[in-house]
Amino acid sequence: MDTVDRSNSVSAASGTPAARAVRERPPLVVYVLGLTIFSLTTSEFMVAGMMPSLSVALGVTIAEVGYLISIYAAGMVVGGPLLTLALLKLGVPNKGALLGLLALYSVGGIIAATADGYGTMVAARIITGVAGSACFGVSLAICAEVVRPDSRGRASSIVLAGLMLATVLGVPAATLIDQRFGWRASFWLVVALAVLCAAVIAALVPVSRKSAQISLSTELASFRNGRLWAAYATSGLIIGATFSAFSYVSPIFTDVTGFSPATVPLLLGAYGAANVIGNAIVGRFADKYTIPILVGGLVALAGTLATFAVFADHRIISVVAFIAIGLVGVPMNPALISRVMKTAHPGPLVNTVHTSVINIGLAAGAWFGGIGIVAGYGLRSPLWIGVALALLGLVSLMPRSARRSAQ
Repeated sequence: MDTVDRSNSVSAASGTPAARAVRERPPLVVYVLGLTIFSLTTSEFMVAGMMPSLSVALGVTIAEVGYLISIYAAGMVVGGPLLTLALLKLGVPNKGALLGLLALYSVGGIIAATADGYGTMVAARIITGVAGSACFGVSLAICAEVVRPDSRGRASSIVLAGLMLATVLGVPAATLIDQRFGWRASFWLVVALAVLCAAVIAALVPVSRKSAQISLSTELASFRNGRLWAAYATSGLIIGATFSAFSYVSPIFTDVTGFSPATVPLLLGAYGAANVIGNAIVGRFADKYTIPILVGGLVALAGTLATFAVFADHRIISVVAFIAIGLVGVPMNPALISRVMKTAHPGPLVNTVHTSVINIGLAAGAWFGGIGIVAGYGLRSPLWIGVALALLGLVSLMPRSARRSAQ
């Protein structure tokens, strides 16, 4: 039995308050996994802050640089689950899989940092997108292994804090580095962070006790469970509802609400801070109150989106509604993950497919919002589409809630 298992066993055997406090404290490796997700998410989105530099360096249009974000996301959605499945078939334990994936991610990052043309950068984004998606799934699987089952939601919120902080700190930092030292330096920084995380993970993460082959058969069996697909549907709809609004918030604030363009970054910063706060709060209660959080969160999300839509021309109300969306939208992720982990075996394939579903929801929400605008319904239409998606999310919870079965 490894060190983590022994410490957990000793803690569980003791009933003293001090022992319970130690038992409930997430191990250091959970925070390292959060740093890993921070690095991956920073790499995914930092292109948005480096568009002018990359456009000049690669000799392409701003739109083509924007496609690099979509290419990364496509790699996550399609390639991530396929790579995870291959690793499971080969019998690679979770620790070895994550180290190998971080090595592959680093190779992709090096290719990006040394790219001399658009085609090379596209190849780098495909590699990092595929490896990044699988890293998400395996990281959450390891997180589930090193904590007690009733602490998985809280631990996953720490891992996901890396995602939240990437948008608040990582992407702006990468943009600043680009402006001071050039865009290649930003990619090299991500490579350095990935290598650092791999070194710490190699030292701290125990080898999985379960054979990979059993995990593969168990996970494949999970996909015959209708409740898992219902949980996936809820996740996609929540993220879709949120990003239907978020994707178009800049033109909404400038053209409808009347804010100056210079004010929008401040509002986005406040939204990012709300994401971090909401994630921390939900993470504390996600394990015990999974379904109530999702029901209440979806009701609040639909309500705040509708409020934003109705009062988009009112500055104070629209800002309050936007920050409220930041508190209850994406921060429901710990509860979403807790629900999936309670519904099915919390292995890498189940979690990687969950990551793909979330990315599909993100892309679909932005696409549906754009359709509303193109159809002539105005800039408020993405907000109403978000309301509709949030209500569909409630519908996806109804059968489970009606049975009053705790997940």
